[in-house]
Amino acid sequence: MNDSRPEQPSGRFVLRLDPGLHAALRQAARAYGSSLNEYCARRLALPVAGLVGPAGVGVARAAALAGESLLGVVAFGSWARGEAGVRSDVDLLVVVERRVEIGRRLYQQWDEAPVSWNGHRVEPHFVHLPEHGARLSGLWAEVATDGLVLFDRGLVVSRLLVAYRHEIMTGRLVRRTVHGQTYWVEAA
Repeated sequence: MNDSRPEQPSGRFVLRLDPGLHAALRQAARAYGSSLNEYCARRLALPVAGLVGPAGVGVARAAALAGESLLGVVAFGSWARGEAGVRSDVDLLVVVERRVEIGRRLYQQWDEAPVSWNGHRVEPHFVHLPEHGARLSGLWAEVATDGLVLFDRGLVVSRLLVAYRHEIMTGRLVRRTVHGQTYWVEAA
């Protein structure tokens, strides 16, 4: 009996690598604390150097610093809203896994090779995903209202932004303004 339906791919394949490359990948996977398969899948899911335009430069810089720990990159603020002035910067939310320490050294590394988009300096804001059950954050609410997702591994950042938009639409999270400065509060 001849079945004319196309065969479904198994998702498994064999890749022949130079033994030196295989050993280096195995060592990197061990250092990362994962299997070789998981490590290779994560590496393949990273943004590629072939991204074009200013967004590609910002994502590539974030990927160079965070490597496999990069979860997402989102442009937000006045530039994302189309309100950037001559002196405005471009704000990038760079979401990294918890194992990446967010501190002065990470920002210094960014500043060693600063990025600009069409003459505007790119300012990174390194963050971790909020822990489950954590209080709602004004930064995430701000990003949810006007953020442009440039890279998102596994849609974890986009799903979080959707959840924040839901909290805003239902009135649980409210934007307030005092003396021209906005902030977010959880409604009582």
